[in-house]
Order: sequence, then C-alpha cells, then structure tokens
Amino acid sequence: MINRTRILGNFGKKLQDLRKKRGLTQEQLAEIAEFDRTYISMLERGARNPSLLNIYRLAEALKITPADLLEKS
Repeated sequence: MINRTRILGNFGKKLQDLRKKRGLTQEQLAEIAEFDRTYISMLERGARNPSLLNIYRLAEALKITPADLLEKS
C-alpha cells in the first residue's frame, strides 16, 4: 500500500535539500519557478502533492532533471 505521508514528506525533504544546495530561499525558488512562496513551503512540509507539470517546473528552476527530484535521498 502507498504511504502518502511518507512519499510527500520524502519529496519535500529532497526539494528542500536541493534548494539549499543551490543557495536559494523558498522565495527565490518560487520566483524562478513562478509559484507562490507558500506553495514551496507546503511542498517542503509534505502538505501538498505536486502535479507532474509542477515537478518539471521545479526541476527546471533548480537546473536538474525531474528524476533528480523523485529519486530517494
């Protein structure tokens, strides 16, 4: 069975780690990816489930592949 909380939490942690490695604040990433800062915060906390298109937008903003966001830490 799929554990939604664990999956979204892992995605959020990965997003946060990659954002910080690039020296970006949530606000900066949101601006680059054209999201609201609160959306980035909610993703990093595992409170939102990003769409496939949003995963691509985040990856492009971070200059990585979408697969990089989805692989386990």
